[in-house]
Amino acid sequence: MHQKIGGVAGGLCFGFSVTELASAEIPVIRCSDDAQSSSSFTSSTHGKKVYTDYSVTGIPGDGRCLFRSVVHGACIRSGKPIPNEDLQRKLADELRAMVADEFVKRREETEWSVHYTYLFFLVYVTKMPITVYMHDEDEGGIIAIAEYGQQYGKEDPIQVLYHGYGHYDALQIPAERGPK
Repeated sequence: MHQKIGGVAGGLCFGFSVTELASAEIPVIRCSDDAQSSSSFTSSTHGKKVYTDYSVTGIPGDGRCLFRSVVHGACIRSGKPIPNEDLQRKLADELRAMVADEFVKRREETEWSVHYTYLFFLVYVTKMPITVYMHDEDEGGIIAIAEYGQQYGKEDPIQVLYHGYGHYDALQIPAERGPK
């Protein structure tokens, strides 16, 4: 078993105690169309909403980007401050260790792709839904490509942006607004 930094069972995000705020080292990119609409999506493709109003927080491609993106999203979801770079890295490593432990416990029953397995166990460990998005170049926005953990609720999932080559960034899509 791995030693826990902050105990994933009861504190910030999904158990971590964070007192340091994020530094300005991580870029946040705000993407939105100029038209004011009543929601954060403008069209649909293949039956999926295309979102054009969203923010991407760049996560370093250091081999733990999925876990760092989930830590970031869990903090946003729980209304907690985003951890600074060092703490984010430690929390991501702790989360990865917990997922690895769970994977080892269940290795007989898991024969999926690595990314699917990570996401499946991330949901299990965090007890939070996660939605994965990807750019849709033809539509000029992003679309949801996978939703995990619907048993933990469908509202306010952790959102990550997958770039298709093994890299994830943290993502934030404003809540859909009602009619004007």
